[in-house]
Amino acid sequence: MTNTVIQVQDLSKRYVLGASGSTDGLRHVIHDLVMAPFRRLKGGVNEVNGIGRNGEAPKEKSFLALDGVSFEIQQGEVVGIIGRNGAGKSTLLKILSRITEPTTGRVQIRGRVASLLEVGTGFHPELTGRENIFLNGAILGMTRAEIKKKFDEIVAFAEVDKFLDTPVKRYSSGMYVRLAFAVAAHLEPEILVVDEVLAVGDAQFQKKCLGKMTEVAQGGRTVLFVSHQLPSVRALCSKVIWMDRGKVRQVGLPEKVIGDYLGETLSLTQAESIRKNGCVLESAVISDPKESSASALEAGKPWQVCVRYSLEEDLQTGVTLRISTIQGVVIVDVHECIRGGNVRRAGKYETTFDLSNVKLAPGSYLLSVNLMVHHGPLHLIADPYARFEVVGTLPGFNGTHWPYDIGGFLYAEPSVKTTALERFQPVV
Repeated sequence: MTNTVIQVQDLSKRYVLGASGSTDGLRHVIHDLVMAPFRRLKGGVNEVNGIGRNGEAPKEKSFLALDGVSFEIQQGEVVGIIGRNGAGKSTLLKILSRITEPTTGRVQIRGRVASLLEVGTGFHPELTGRENIFLNGAILGMTRAEIKKKFDEIVAFAEVDKFLDTPVKRYSSGMYVRLAFAVAAHLEPEILVVDEVLAVGDAQFQKKCLGKMTEVAQGGRTVLFVSHQLPSVRALCSKVIWMDRGKVRQVGLPEKVIGDYLGETLSLTQAESIRKNGCVLESAVISDPKESSASALEAGKPWQVCVRYSLEEDLQTGVTLRISTIQGVVIVDVHECIRGGNVRRAGKYETTFDLSNVKLAPGSYLLSVNLMVHHGPLHLIADPYARFEVVGTLPGFNGTHWPYDIGGFLYAEPSVKTTALERFQPVV
């Protein structure tokens, strides 16, 4: 008897841009809403066949989120799925969780799936925490007796006993995710699917969740874990799938796949411009303030990051930088505040971060540059990585201990300056 619990064959998903499209018409939306609970309740072997209802959407008006994805997952495996923003990770999980259907390809699943893809997945905002526990259990196919048996354990894990009879619409995002994870993990699904939602919780709760997922896996069940927290992926997972632009780039052991993923150097000055939401992220250069860009920085010396971008329309926007160790531990997060202003006219801009007070020890680092656009919620429009080296010696660093070895942040207050290089004429 095969131990394969998830088999994905030549899976593709195409979304229509700027139009509802025939595959997302009202009739199909209503059909999907009605049928989704029955898909979740169905045990044994479940299949999703995507052949396109009326053929594929026109290429010039569509986006291929997944492109020919194939892999297998065995019972009891803990599989991490990594990749940059927009790589297709969340789309893949939505298909595996029966939330959406593929355009082409097939997914075969053996067993009951519990999914936690976003805060409050499957919760009704008007119902209390107590009522939502029973609702989620029913959706997962549990009997009332089975839910009652796990009820106290769920409440204790989520730490929401004082608010159990309060409508969840009044919960904070942290309370939401604690209860949602507790329900999904404790009602004994054969397959547990978890997206990046654990980032909402505090460090102590994240540690508790990782421990619970390890316990689930040791019980012979299967876990799919999507996260940008690569140290957690490395510690928890037995196998990693690297997604890149809708395709499976690599599958293998965590050390190998994560190492290759982080080690891939991307120089924004040499790559194609990244365009989204009316913005074009053109270049990012790491340099000494008095010299041109270099592949390595001198430890303890002044340094800066200069980012150039253009806006195709007037936007409230700002730049954010994230610095990580080569193992993926984030140590610095700095950004322009955009919620209170920074409405910039269409044109070309240059933002310079003076990071001289960020004293990095010798070693390899990753710089992530994002251009944020504020249209109500906050949107990141790019997530490229650039690898850089710090050489020499740093006073006070003995080579064995550094604050971010345990995931701590370095305090940073950079000097930020934005200059308008060119104004664009409005389109008449």
